[in-house]
Amino acid sequence: MTRFSSRSSDRLKQGQQVAPLGAARRFAVVGAGMAGVACARTLAQAGHMVTVFEKAPQPGGRTAALASPFGSFDSGAQYFTVRDARFQRALDTVSGLCRAWSATTIRVLDAAGRVATAAPPPGEAHWVAAPAMDALVQAWAAPLAREGHLHTRTAVTHIERDAMRPTAWQLRTETLDGGSQVYAGFDGVVLAQPAPLSRALLQQSGISTPWDDALAGVDIAPCWTLMLAFAQAVRPGLTTLGPQWNAARSTHHRIAWLARESSKPGRTQIERWTVQASPAWSLEHLNDEAPRVQAKLIKAFAEVTGIRATPTHAEMRRWRHAQTQKPLGQSFLWDASLGLGVCGDWCLGHRLEDAFVSGLELALTAA
Repeated sequence: MTRFSSRSSDRLKQGQQVAPLGAARRFAVVGAGMAGVACARTLAQAGHMVTVFEKAPQPGGRTAALASPFGSFDSGAQYFTVRDARFQRALDTVSGLCRAWSATTIRVLDAAGRVATAAPPPGEAHWVAAPAMDALVQAWAAPLAREGHLHTRTAVTHIERDAMRPTAWQLRTETLDGGSQVYAGFDGVVLAQPAPLSRALLQQSGISTPWDDALAGVDIAPCWTLMLAFAQAVRPGLTTLGPQWNAARSTHHRIAWLARESSKPGRTQIERWTVQASPAWSLEHLNDEAPRVQAKLIKAFAEVTGIRATPTHAEMRRWRHAQTQKPLGQSFLWDASLGLGVCGDWCLGHRLEDAFVSGLELALTAA
């Protein structure tokens, strides 16, 4: 069973030194996506005290779901696969939360939106969490939240040596409402963020590590995501609009991926689609205004799917760091002498399981 200790949390908030409790150490994890939560829960299972900081309102990272009056959208990660036995064992702790998605009609489309070739059925199961993708990370983060060790809406702005214990670390934070606070007394700090953000935080904190060149070499592409709902499809005799497939990898110059959200298990039936732009197109239009990007992607969506009806709901999300193009090449970085480490899917690739393995293996080493 996961063990989270709330002892000394009040004193840590005040920046006071706390005597060590046996072999237990105190860790701060910056980022509550899959990698950060996997790292935190593993450290906690080893008996350490862990505090997680997340600038978003909820844990989840790129599994984040967006709510709408017509149902939720998986705005980032669309599904996951299971190849590592350790990931499977972790999933077994939340039995029933994840379900197989029958996305067996994935097709490859040509640039004009026509079906060029039919891809064979996937050789491994496609899994989704229900009722939305972020439910898995949130379930694993729940013990931290219950113990008061998960601070959402809290951005870490600076890492520095503890004023009262120079061998430890303290974090300066800002909340979304403009507040600020210092959390101190950490024996180790893990940055579970995209590589550019981790590198920037270390640099602005004046912390020199041997990893700077390695972090600079990681390439993570952005992604514009379009979410569409078609409430008019919910009427007698009409259950879906457009194609009969539920997901597609596309070679259209604007679109890389489309998924019918309403086809995923545990979702509402109102016709909804998530459209993810290609890395190259997203980079080219990274700083465009959202309405302009939305109009272009809706046009491309119609070309690919044949759905030309006006959507009931349309929403955009821009991910500045979405899909790894050039990974680090190892599962994590950890400097025991400094008590600092970094992890994330970008260490190994871009799959959700890569994020889990990265956080897990860092924790096993640091513990």
